[in-house]
Amino acid sequence: MGNAMVSPMDDKERCSCSSSDVRVVACSGACNVGQIANQAAVNLSNGGIAGFFCLAAVAAHIEAMVKAAREAELMISIDGCPMRCAARTLQHLQIDPAIQIIVTELGIEKTQELAIDRAICSRVVERVKEKLHESWGQTG
Repeated sequence: MGNAMVSPMDDKERCSCSSSDVRVVACSGACNVGQIANQAAVNLSNGGIAGFFCLAAVAAHIEAMVKAAREAELMISIDGCPMRCAARTLQHLQIDPAIQIIVTELGIEKTQELAIDRAICSRVVERVKEKLHESWGQTG
C-alpha cells in the first residue's frame, strides 16, 4: 500500500454539495438533537429549500469551500444544542449565519439516543421555513 499525497482542493475544483444561494449547515453531533439537526438539513436540501453545504470542508479551511460559504446569499445553521458548533464553526471564519436554529430551543430534550424522530425533523424544517419567510418572504 503506497502513501499517496492528497492535495487540498484549489479554487478550480468545485464541490457539488450545494448550488443554491441559500445554504444550510448542520451539527451532526453524537446525540439525538445533533442527528435531528443533520437530518433536517438533508430534508431542506431534498425539498429544494436550501443547498446542504459541507461544514467539515469549511472547518478544514478548504479555501474554495470557505470562499463559497462567504459568497452565499443566505446561510442557515442548524445546531442540536446551545453549544452551537455549526454556527461557531462558521463564525470562526467571520461567516455569520443569517438564520440560526437550535433544536433544543424547540423543546426537544438532548439525549444520547441516536434515533431520528421524523416528526421532530419536520418541526425543525418548518421552523427554518418560518425564519426564511420572515427574512426573505420565501416560503419554499
